[in-house]
Amino acid sequence: MRGLLLRIVIVAIGLWVASKLVPGVEIADAWSLVWAALLLGIVNAIVRPIVILLTLPLTILTLGLFLLVINAAMLSLVAWMLAGMTVAGFWSAVFGSVVISITGWLASAFIGDKGKVEVMTIERY
Repeated sequence: MRGLLLRIVIVAIGLWVASKLVPGVEIADAWSLVWAALLLGIVNAIVRPIVILLTLPLTILTLGLFLLVINAAMLSLVAWMLAGMTVAGFWSAVFGSVVISITGWLASAFIGDKGKVEVMTIERY
């Protein structure tokens, strides 16, 4: 449970950073941010794997670059389902999904599999 909440907070931070950096990605208020993070997690867990499987030949043909389009589509889907979030167009969705992915990647470097913050120590002899 703790790990799930931590992941939702990370996605919410990524969405907030994307709304500040990417023109065209807007989130109305804090509750919309929380709902968008939760909804993006659900969409990424259920819809995204199906879309990736259906577009696998195109993804292989483009050497994985089509995954950027899929991520942008998932962000646009969340914006379409949620009234407090808007994504202006395709490029806003692409750059917004890249910002969210980078934020999540950076935060996941410090979080273990069970949702605990990990600290790496180096011992020298």
